[in-house]
Amino acid sequence: MILTGPEIHHRVTTKEIDIDPFDPGHLSPNSYDLHLGTSIGWYTRRDLDCARDNPFEHHTIPAEGLVLSPGRIYLASTAERVGSDVFVPIIRARSSMARLGLFVHVTADLIDIGSHGHLTLQLHAVQPVRIYPRLRVAQVTFWQVKGDIELYCGKYQATGELPMPSQLHRDFRGR
Repeated sequence: MILTGPEIHHRVTTKEIDIDPFDPGHLSPNSYDLHLGTSIGWYTRRDLDCARDNPFEHHTIPAEGLVLSPGRIYLASTAERVGSDVFVPIIRARSSMARLGLFVHVTADLIDIGSHGHLTLQLHAVQPVRIYPRLRVAQVTFWQVKGDIELYCGKYQATGELPMPSQLHRDFRGR
């Protein structure tokens, strides 16, 4: 069951949902809008290796914006810290961004219950598109769970304001 906007607001006040900063003006009928933070990053090699730590560099999104180019994955953090120990957050692009050809977090949209932090968004542009810091880019929904809850305690827990590149190499056992 998905929570409505008013229910999200209520659950933020009861501390069952963590959205910080929280602004009731960013609630929709069944979601909460998320903003880009000020940091973005990308891998510096064209060929990426699942078994290795891939070189990655962080940058600041300038006030005048940054043009994202097709053919590259960009990682950016949300301005908001998001999480819940009771509900499962799922993030998606706002339709306004999708209509500009910007894929925002198309894969891995499920945030594990118990995970809290600034979310790392995967951005992919179909054609060149300019983004700005604090741009309203995504939305988060919250879903009720059925069954025993085991809280997430993995490698992406408590992410800070910088986007976090893949940590898959830490789990790789194939070599």
